[in-house]
Amino acid sequence: MNDIAQLKGMATKARIDTLKAIHKAKSGHPGGSLSAIDILTVLYFHTMRIDPKNPKWPDRDRFILSKGHAAPGLFAVLANRGYFPLTELDTFRQTHGNLQGTINIHIPGGDMTTGSLGQYLSVGAGMALAGRMDGKDYKVYVLLGDGEMQEGQVWEAAMAAAHMQLGQLVAILDKNQVQQSGPTDEIMSLGDAEAKFLSFGWNVVSIDGHSIEQIVEVLDAIPDRPRGTPTIIIADTVKGKGVTFMEGTAAWHGGAPTEEQLAQALTELGGKP
Repeated sequence: MNDIAQLKGMATKARIDTLKAIHKAKSGHPGGSLSAIDILTVLYFHTMRIDPKNPKWPDRDRFILSKGHAAPGLFAVLANRGYFPLTELDTFRQTHGNLQGTINIHIPGGDMTTGSLGQYLSVGAGMALAGRMDGKDYKVYVLLGDGEMQEGQVWEAAMAAAHMQLGQLVAILDKNQVQQSGPTDEIMSLGDAEAKFLSFGWNVVSIDGHSIEQIVEVLDAIPDRPRGTPTIIIADTVKGKGVTFMEGTAAWHGGAPTEEQLAQALTELGGKP
């Protein structure tokens, strides 16, 4: 899917499917899912070399949802991409269902089991290094949250990845500036993320994380280089993007919309209330 309008339409559909799944489960994390949807849509419908009919294809690109609580958004994108039926979204967080609160390796399209924040840039670095050692040219994409950047292991991984010249490693920072208990700047400011990653030896690109055009452009421009500078894309986003009463609000980090709130959200997104 290369048409920008098609990608925008799919991102909207994924937002709608995400909210419906969270509403049905009466539990989930809408804020960080909605802030990441545009990025996830471009990755799965435009950028990544994948085969939904063969999820464990050895030469596929890898994706790690380091901010694992955004799983509802990832599940919606995976279902629409054909990894499993859309009807399976109705089993989100249900007993004996496959789609639980975070992604895991048993779900088609799940390259890593995630959930505990701060650990998975390290895993991505390991995957990129393994690919180089195996003579593979796949890329490894890791989606990070900005609250997660308060974890020290992220910075150890950043230092290691630059030192090992993991050119196939691409980190994406979903910088929505709100974490579970409030604004990130008030809880523990990330400061100048661009300058920090530059000082660690990374290639740094900053974009509007809701501009499909910018996301496509920057991902298309990353070269294939098993040995080289790792890349981080710092994506400025809005928590709860697309739903006015959720946008920029810590209260919607976690929680499910009521019937009335879902109807309002779907109306805003252009779906059926």
